[in-house]
Parts: sequence; structure tokens; C-alpha cells
Amino acid sequence: MTVVKLKINTCILLMVKYPEKGKVKGRLSRETDETFAVDLYRNFVLDELSMLERSSIPFVVCFDPADAMKKFKDWLGSEYEYLAQRGEDLGERLSNGLSDAFSMGVENAIVMGSDIPDLPEKILLEACAALETNDAVIGPSPDGGYYLIGFQKTAFLPSVFKGIAWSTETVFRKTVEKLRRVGSSYYTLPSWADIDTLRDLENLFERSVDSVFSSSKTMMYLSQHREMLGEKFLG
Repeated sequence: MTVVKLKINTCILLMVKYPEKGKVKGRLSRETDETFAVDLYRNFVLDELSMLERSSIPFVVCFDPADAMKKFKDWLGSEYEYLAQRGEDLGERLSNGLSDAFSMGVENAIVMGSDIPDLPEKILLEACAALETNDAVIGPSPDGGYYLIGFQKTAFLPSVFKGIAWSTETVFRKTVEKLRRVGSSYYTLPSWADIDTLRDLENLFERSVDSVFSSSKTMMYLSQHREMLGEKFLG
């Protein structure tokens, strides 16, 4: 793997919810099973943490709910840096997370979701490199949202998180329109799918069965649940 030497102090913020029934992967749990969806999400997070560790990019676990620090340390361990999420909706939590990172002294900050378990570290390295010459970086999802967004400290634009209809197909387009309106330079990463539905899960399996991700915790968990998911899905 080619190592990208970053010139600017950069931090990744991984947004994580505590895995409890009714709190994570709502659409997926309705299509499969609530316990399955919660345990699957646990594996998503573990795989993303492994990817972040391989990338060698400094990162922080941004956890929700804000009073669950002990639960997170019991689950993931005490070796990570933790930061409580703040805000009433997703836009506020994303904006506040980036603001908190900048207040801690980083020059560039990138926030990413915890439902993209197979995102390769090379995309994160590409995102970090992009922020050396651009005000912002964004990674679109096929469903119209985005899986990642980041800013240079001096170009941070909290207004891009306001007035957005979250979980709709217009999120990426509206965000980019806001960046263009104020003249911010931005870099668009390759599209990558987050996992919200059973169909998303099927696509994940199909694209991963012959890849390096085939040995991941997520794929191992899926293989252990052949009967529930059906032989047509897992082949």
C-alpha cells in the first residue's frame, strides 16, 4: 500500500451510536430482525475501526448518546479518543463535531458515518490529501446522501448543515449547492454505499465476497446467518 504523507494536521471523526434495539439500523431491522441488525451494526463499527487503524490517520470516536462514555469504553476499549456528539439533529451533530475538532487544534477535520464497513483506507487517504488543496471534501452515496464530509479549519462552513432534509435523495446535491454558492472549493470522492436496507446488504455481500473485505467481521457475521437471510442472498 502506498503511504500518503500528510502535510496538514488532520483528524477523522467517526460518528457512532450505541448499539441498542430501536436505536440503530431501523430500516434494516424491520426487514430482517432487530437483534440481527444491532449485532450487525456492532460489526460495522469494529470493521471501520480496523480500517482507521490501518490508515494511521488520527481519529476520534464521536459517540451518541452523550452520557454513554462508560458503555462505549466497555464495548470498544479505553485506547481510543472519545468525543460526545452534541445537537438535536444530524446536521447539528455533524457541525458541532467538526467545530469541536477544530477547537482542539486540528487544521483539517473529516466526519464519517459508521455504516460503511467496507470503505477502504485509500479513500480516506484520498480525502485527507484533497484537503491540502481544497476547502472541503465530500463523498457521495448512491442514495443521494453522503458518507463523508470534511473541511479545512479556515474554510469551515457550518451553514452547509442547515436546512437539509436529512435521509433524502437531495442531501448531497443541496450540500454541494451551498458550497458552490459561497465559492468554496471542494473535492468529490468516489461514490460509496452506506448500508441502510436489506438490498444494500445484498449489494455489500455481492461486491465483497471476492475482495479483501471477505475476511471482515461483517462478512463473517453474514455468513453465520445464512438461514435467516436466505440461500438466495448468500448463495
